[in-house]
Amino acid sequence: MTADRRYFLDVRRSATGLAWEHRLSDRQEMVALAIAQSHGTGDLVARVLAGRGVTAEEAPRFLEPTIRDLLPDPATLTDMAKAAARIAEAVRRRERVAIFGDYDVDGAASSALLKRFLGHYGIDAEIYIPDRIFEGYGPNPAAMRELAARGAALIVTVDCGTNSAASVAVANESGADVVVLDHHQVGGPLPPAVAIVNPNREDDLSRQGHLCAAGVVFLTLVETVRVLRAVAPDRAPPDLLGWLDLVALATVCDVVPLAGVNRAFVVKGLLAIRRQENAGLGALVRVSRIGEPVNAFHLAFLIGPRINAGGRIGDAALGSRLLATDDPVEADRIAETLDRLNQERQAMEQVMLEAARAEVDVEIAGGGPAILVTGSERWHPGIVGLLASRLKEHARRPVFAIAFNASGVGTGSGRSVTGFDLGRLVRDALAEGLIVKGGGHAMAAGITVERSRLGDLRAFFEARAATEVSRLRDAESLKIDAALSAEGATQDLLDLLEKAGPYGAGHPQPVFVLPRHRIVDVREVGTGHLRVDLKSEAGGTLRAMAFRSVGTPLGEFLTVNRGRTVHVAGNISGNYWNGARNVQFRVLDAALA
Repeated sequence: MTADRRYFLDVRRSATGLAWEHRLSDRQEMVALAIAQSHGTGDLVARVLAGRGVTAEEAPRFLEPTIRDLLPDPATLTDMAKAAARIAEAVRRRERVAIFGDYDVDGAASSALLKRFLGHYGIDAEIYIPDRIFEGYGPNPAAMRELAARGAALIVTVDCGTNSAASVAVANESGADVVVLDHHQVGGPLPPAVAIVNPNREDDLSRQGHLCAAGVVFLTLVETVRVLRAVAPDRAPPDLLGWLDLVALATVCDVVPLAGVNRAFVVKGLLAIRRQENAGLGALVRVSRIGEPVNAFHLAFLIGPRINAGGRIGDAALGSRLLATDDPVEADRIAETLDRLNQERQAMEQVMLEAARAEVDVEIAGGGPAILVTGSERWHPGIVGLLASRLKEHARRPVFAIAFNASGVGTGSGRSVTGFDLGRLVRDALAEGLIVKGGGHAMAAGITVERSRLGDLRAFFEARAATEVSRLRDAESLKIDAALSAEGATQDLLDLLEKAGPYGAGHPQPVFVLPRHRIVDVREVGTGHLRVDLKSEAGGTLRAMAFRSVGTPLGEFLTVNRGRTVHVAGNISGNYWNGARNVQFRVLDAALA
């Protein structure tokens, strides 16, 4: 296997312990040449496109994605006709509708999107978001019974419901129809709903399984407008494209692949966000102190976490209320509340992370298990997902973090590494009776487990995962797109790279190497970050940042090698300060030259 690897600059073990490999295969090198020659993109951007599977024929449409070209026919999704017909019927009959959503960004955006659509037709739908701690994920019988008792003739579940057969049955018994709009993997019998629109159903042949829930909701609204035009042609439809800001937000924050129509959703949705027509999003941009055009990074790391903070440690419904409101005063008030909750969440996470990392470091010192399982009675159940994510990055293996209550029952979240299906492992553990409840995706999963079964669960994970996780860890590398010099990191290159974005899941940020650059200076800035000044052999200079690197192998490498010539790997981005934009290099890794 080692003989087949194409090492970049022959780096076989970097500061972070990774090999550096060429991202592009020999065939992709030829495709990059064809893109550069045919479309004038420049060599570096051509390499970025080719390295992500874009062909020379696809390049023009990829660089200028449109909803018209990429939107699939909604009718290709199983049960779409039934769902659109039932929602249209509710509009025509002016029925009372309830929206049951999840407590994350995708659930909040999906709920707000559907509420805005129904509101356009004069229906003031109620949004119900369950409490993460007391109700857990998805519809529960008590909530469904309550919504029906309050008069809901139709309950639409968004970003949940596929695996809630018992709760949907209770809604039916209480007199309410249910339509499920979801994207989660199926883990049991389908519920007795009027329609279940989920591109990840086994009998769905639409090939749209990459959609987040908001994407599924958007397609459903497109189809519902089509139905309403046929039965009520006098009713003007809403401007669905104007709501792509919500779809873009959910698509980025739910970390679904930025391919196909998802890419168009984000490109066009970012334009809508920058117009700040949604009062809630505008308020979030202000409290997040974003002083530049909003991009995918801001959605993922500044706006999304604030919306999630409500569901993690506060009122789970705050996010959906914020995204659905047109009242600027209410929007500012909710955004400020979410900003405060996010600060509290960050402080709690830091305390939890310090304790967890100390425990994990001891466990992995001698190799450690394939899947780390850590837990505590002192942890907040709303933050364990973030904790698992940070620990996964630190230990480079799947991690479960569990918050146990006084009764010894734990609520846990798991995060996986690329190539290992954590959701399937959790479903197998559930089938074996090792956990009380569980489900999820390939990269993220949730479990409920009794402390007394923790040893059995760890042994099961090790037996099922050790070989595969070990193989993935051995093959782990940093994929390099191209070499770059300090002189070549220009505003023009940044503009071209941004046009090839947005970057995220399935379309990773380009990674460039600055070969043989001298570390002129290294200094700590902010909380745990390093500012690094680099100089090329030709004399060009570039300011770089190594975020959260103090106390890490990368930070130690940069500090120890001040004054020496090294290879540095990372991304380039725009840094806005006092109205001016400068090119900044974000250091991901380094190696001795």
